[in-house]
Amino acid sequence: MSTAAIEHFSIARSELILGGQKSGKSRRAELLARQWLAEDPSHRASLIATGQAWDDEMRARIARHQRDRAERVPGLATLEEPRAVGELIAATSTHETLLVVDCLTLWLTNWLMPVESTDADKQEWATQSATFLRALREAPGPVILVGNEIGLGVIPMGREVRAFVDALGVLNQQVAGACFRVTLMVAGLPLSLKDE
Repeated sequence: MSTAAIEHFSIARSELILGGQKSGKSRRAELLARQWLAEDPSHRASLIATGQAWDDEMRARIARHQRDRAERVPGLATLEEPRAVGELIAATSTHETLLVVDCLTLWLTNWLMPVESTDADKQEWATQSATFLRALREAPGPVILVGNEIGLGVIPMGREVRAFVDALGVLNQQVAGACFRVTLMVAGLPLSLKDE
């Protein structure tokens, strides 16, 4: 995605960027962070990374993303937080700091899908999502959120997977309701769904 695709947008107070795999979601978030950093020398930007290295492929993927991000947005700091995202937003958001959360889908996965997750984890999810939404609404600085739109395909087989797809749909709706801007990425192109 070229920078020209976002230059006409101001940085929103909060923006949810949804899309499928390799749709340009993360790239748009990075370009917005780069734009924010270039606007004022007092500006800072941090990425809250929710992914965890469960296997060799994921470790390699995370390392590649880290290298690529460092090249594309050198001033973007990385904070790794797989579960307590709301608390981290509340602790790190300032008027001068733009936060990028990448991604909501992996964050939900960390709560609901791990093999070792318990019923207590699933119950704690309700508390964590409420904390997250409150932190998002109260953040003094801009927050850019990246997530997958996975509910457009075939209904998945398996009760747990269907429950996860449902939970992600609910999370996406809640976050979209709390954000000032919602953008759907398709083939590297941003489609505006909401812009207050």
